[in-house]
Amino acid sequence: MKNRHNKKRNTAFVYEALIKEATAAVLKGDHEQKDKVIDIVKRYFNTNSILSKDLDCYRSLYETRGLSEKDSRRLIETASLDKRMIDPTGLFKIQSQMIGDINKQIDSDIFNNFVPNYKTLATIDQLFSVKTTPKKRVMLENEMVQLMITSDELPQNDSIDNVVVGAFVKRFNQKYSDNLLEEQKVLLTHYISSFTDNSLELKVYLNGEITRLKEELEEARTVNEIKEDNDMSEKLEKVIEKLDSFSTSEIDDDVLLTVLKTQDLTKEIFSDGLND
Repeated sequence: MKNRHNKKRNTAFVYEALIKEATAAVLKGDHEQKDKVIDIVKRYFNTNSILSKDLDCYRSLYETRGLSEKDSRRLIETASLDKRMIDPTGLFKIQSQMIGDINKQIDSDIFNNFVPNYKTLATIDQLFSVKTTPKKRVMLENEMVQLMITSDELPQNDSIDNVVVGAFVKRFNQKYSDNLLEEQKVLLTHYISSFTDNSLELKVYLNGEITRLKEELEEARTVNEIKEDNDMSEKLEKVIEKLDSFSTSEIDDDVLLTVLKTQDLTKEIFSDGLND
């Protein structure tokens, strides 16, 4: 008899669905919704929590690429052992609390959010399940091994759909393409992950990205088309000054959105051939 996958009990799926919701809220400028989601993530996925440990078992598999077959199988074995060490009763209880809080404090529709790697998360969940037959377990393990030995890069923020991006475009009255720039996707990924790691990775990344953007804006100021346009020159100067001010600021939505807009600005400047 085939095991039915209960995505609400799949810790990794719930986490990714929450991250999708938080990302959408950030792009829409819905601070209330973003704060509610962040509160749930911080409360249930804090370091050393049972859900955080459970999530680590999943992530060690679905975030891994480029391993040898031998190392892939060893990692699956280790992750499966770690998963079995988690108290199932305690895990079920805390999952029930989280599901209840999501339904009451946010929206049960979160569980319907599209998660691009859902199939992989379901495969891992079945692989971990004690109800899975030995034959099925071997098939699932082989499926995961094939995924883990590939060297393809992991998708970043592919879950941001056109409707959400459209809301982001409308809010800032900017002309964007159908997809976010790669550097914008990376920034948003770090921003969302900062909900659970005290912003450490975000601070490191943001420091380097702001430095890069300032260097590009300084270079842009030497371009003839910009030097000869006083209004544009003044605007670039104000952007640089604002980026400088972030060195003493807390990282918030204003910082994030300013950097996102600046990334788009620098891309537009240099893609238009102004540096020729």
